[in-house]
Amino acid sequence: MINQNKNEERDNEFDLNEDEEKLLDSFKKSDSLTIPKSKVILAKKLLQNIKENNEHLIQLLTDYLSSEEETAIGIGQLADEKFNLSEAATDEGRVIEGVFDGENMIGPDGKQYSMPANYASKSKLVEGDILKLTITSRGTFVYKQIGPIERARIVGKLDRSSSGDYLAMADGKKWKLLTASVTYYKGEIGDEVVILIPKTGESKWAAVENIVRKAE
Repeated sequence: MINQNKNEERDNEFDLNEDEEKLLDSFKKSDSLTIPKSKVILAKKLLQNIKENNEHLIQLLTDYLSSEEETAIGIGQLADEKFNLSEAATDEGRVIEGVFDGENMIGPDGKQYSMPANYASKSKLVEGDILKLTITSRGTFVYKQIGPIERARIVGKLDRSSSGDYLAMADGKKWKLLTASVTYYKGEIGDEVVILIPKTGESKWAAVENIVRKAE
C-alpha cells in the first residue's frame, strides 16, 4: 500500500494533456498492468526526440541539394533501385532500359526517347514505370514495360489549362494527362476521370484509367 501511494505521488508530479490522459485511461481499463504517468511521459519524450532527429536529417539532406536540382529530378528518375538501367546491343538491335517520365522514356544517360502517345495511353503507363526499348536495325522503336511502379487510384474532375493541356483535378492537386488518353474516352471538361498515379512520391503526370461522362 505504501509503494502504491509513492507511485501515485510520483505520477502527480507530471501534468498530462488530454490525449495523454486518454492513453493512460486506456491502459488502466485493460487487463494489463497499470503504467505510471512517468513512463508515459518518458515514452512521449523519446518519440519527440525521434521526430526531431528525423527532421534534422531531412534538413541536412535538403541543404545538400539546391531547390533547382531537386525540382529537376522527377519521380521518373527515382524508380526502385532494384532495376539497374542499362544499354546493350543484341542481335535484335540496340536495347535500352529507362524510366517513363509521363510522356517519354528517360535513358540511363539522361537522354529522352520519344514514345507514341497512343502506346503510353493504351498501356496506362504511370510516371516511374521501368521500360525496355529495342531500336531495331531499321530504326523502329519497340517498347516493353518491364517494371511497373506501385499505383494508386484517384477519382477527379477533367479540366484544361490555359495552354490547352488536359488536367485531372482532385483534393486541391492537379496532374497532366495525355491528350490521346482523353480523346480516346471522348472526355469533356467537367467529366469524372479515374486516374492512376505512383502510390508514393509526387508526380506531374497521371494515366487515365477511365472517364465517366457527366449527365446531359
